[in-house]
Amino acid sequence: MAHSVCALGPNTLLSALGLWFGPSPVSPVPGEDWREARVDVLIHVNRHQPDIVYCLASLLAQDRPPGRVILVDDGGAERDHTVQIAREFARVNGLALVVVERVWSMGWAATLKRQARELDGDVLFVLDGNVVLESPDYITRCVQTLYEGAGTASVRGLHRPSRPADRVRWAGTESFRHWVAGDVYRDPRQPGGRIGRALHWLSTSARECTAMFQQRFLDRGQMALFGGVGAPTFTATAYRRRYLKDMFDRYEPLYGDRLTARPDLFIAMALCHEGYHNSQVADVVAHAPAPGPHALPVEHHGATAAFLQGCHAFDALLRTPVKWPRYWWHQRSPEARRRQEDMRNARRVVEAYRQPFGERLTQRHGRPVGWVLFFAVLEKLAMPAAVLALAFMAAWGWLLALLLIDAAVWLAVLWAVTRREDRLVMLGKGVASLPLRHGLQWTDLFSVLVLPWRWPRKALVRPA
Repeated sequence: MAHSVCALGPNTLLSALGLWFGPSPVSPVPGEDWREARVDVLIHVNRHQPDIVYCLASLLAQDRPPGRVILVDDGGAERDHTVQIAREFARVNGLALVVVERVWSMGWAATLKRQARELDGDVLFVLDGNVVLESPDYITRCVQTLYEGAGTASVRGLHRPSRPADRVRWAGTESFRHWVAGDVYRDPRQPGGRIGRALHWLSTSARECTAMFQQRFLDRGQMALFGGVGAPTFTATAYRRRYLKDMFDRYEPLYGDRLTARPDLFIAMALCHEGYHNSQVADVVAHAPAPGPHALPVEHHGATAAFLQGCHAFDALLRTPVKWPRYWWHQRSPEARRRQEDMRNARRVVEAYRQPFGERLTQRHGRPVGWVLFFAVLEKLAMPAAVLALAFMAAWGWLLALLLIDAAVWLAVLWAVTRREDRLVMLGKGVASLPLRHGLQWTDLFSVLVLPWRWPRKALVRPA
């Protein structure tokens, strides 16, 4: 989902409970060997000329060579020189790169759908052309986690915005220097001037803090409680190709290729609706360039709108809190306990957080991760509404106390999840990004209010 910017919401308490109790003690016994999985890499590019070399250089630095690397240029009539640069880099460094150029732009969802159907690998690793895999074992760890259980459909690592030092370091790698061949390379992404550098620092700081709060606290607690996260948003993701193909076969007749403004969000929620997990690996990192602060509200509004559209399409997940008491009481019956014990004894493949698959069961009982989605919608409404109510009542003291407590919890979480040597720096970034963070809370309220009038008719369709 869009990164949560509310520190006083119920998901904060839920994640704190998950971190307190810890993950499931069940040790997985996979039925398949992850080392034998065939991994194909799909790179979707759309005017990524300044970034594609960094992406390919990080791909060459991985400790697990992929089976095939497919680069799809979806820029259409507005394409730049991304393909020419990628071909030249691949030729110099001996990378077998398959390039697909489209005359007309079809979108991210159509690209993923076509490759999921045409390829025959076991795992489809998807990333955008501006993403850099910072960890050399990023793909390895994702595939390894993906094969810990049949219920895991997608895995991704942590992500953060790129820093200028990251791009300087990657420009000094061997594969990058082979491509440059002694010429002087000037990175167009490097900010110029004091004002440009200050705005870039503010933008990356705000994004880094929100990503830190979401991934290292909220998502980590959800992983401990439910074995997966609700609706993650990042494209450096490993999917089970067969699950992905089945998902497109199921929802293409309803939605076509318009899987909301953020297809990765829709796909993640569709997999949750089927009973699969979207997992996160906490020890690998990827990063991508961040636009200026002016782009933050637009991006957050798009992610929030796509999340709410996904919640409407998969409303059975949001009804989990209503259905869960009956399901919990049913599971406590002696007959249900005996049936569960017999199934555990007969099962040879053991995995943590195992749950039965199928949309029918989701419609009947909901899913554990539905609690996260329900609370996320509640947070996007409650905090801005509370601020508005206190302002209309002229309760300025209570309003100031609410904002201060929310900021204090936010900064305390950032302090707790950051490494000791980086805590003061992260605290400074958190304080500097507080105004932008409060602005994003108003963006949530704006998205909720304007969405019914700007919602495409196609997005109102629910799965039968």
